[in-house]
Amino acid sequence: MAAKKQYAVIGMGRFGSSVAKALSGMGFDVLAIDADEQRTQEISSIVTHAVSADSTDEEALRALGIRNFDVVVVAIGEDIQASILTTLILKDLGVPAILVKAKSELHGKVLSKIGADKVIYPERDMGMRVAHHLASPNILDYIELSPDYSILDMKVSGPMLGKNLQELNIRAKYGCNVMAIRRGEEMNISPRAEDRLVEGDVLVIVGRKDNLTKLEIAYQ
Repeated sequence: MAAKKQYAVIGMGRFGSSVAKALSGMGFDVLAIDADEQRTQEISSIVTHAVSADSTDEEALRALGIRNFDVVVVAIGEDIQASILTTLILKDLGVPAILVKAKSELHGKVLSKIGADKVIYPERDMGMRVAHHLASPNILDYIELSPDYSILDMKVSGPMLGKNLQELNIRAKYGCNVMAIRRGEEMNISPRAEDRLVEGDVLVIVGRKDNLTKLEIAYQ
């Protein structure tokens, strides 16, 4: 059996602590790091380990064995300088995968240049999700994969009910692919053309943003 992935999350603000809690809830080993001792104490009962440390101190990170973690999430909030310096140190120490929260596009560009494997824009992405949900109540979630592609969760609505995927023909009409159908707690990740949709179903759809927008408008 493959070894369980180990994650470290640096910065226990709202975003960092929610990532750490979610990963712990999925059963992963999580090390939570924050310079503020009170924040690490608050999360200590939820994660595997919680440590108060300065992430801009290379020796402190080395002592924590940070290079042994599969993924490190840098979720430092306001201090852009600390975010950049921490990312540089992690890269230098040879961490396999580094995900960093950015406050702005410029901050994100700098992080990409210095070696962040993925840059996350939680505020921007959350704004995008809320906007899509407001514009179309059937859109339950919206995740940007790249500047051109996104994934959305669409609640099956009136015109879709009782039809199967072949009849809807979403790929031919809108150039989007139905990746999965969620029905209650069950997730069907290899839906068939003849699978008929019922009330409460949620379609997980991937496609180019402009095509997804056309799909949203069609099924508002």
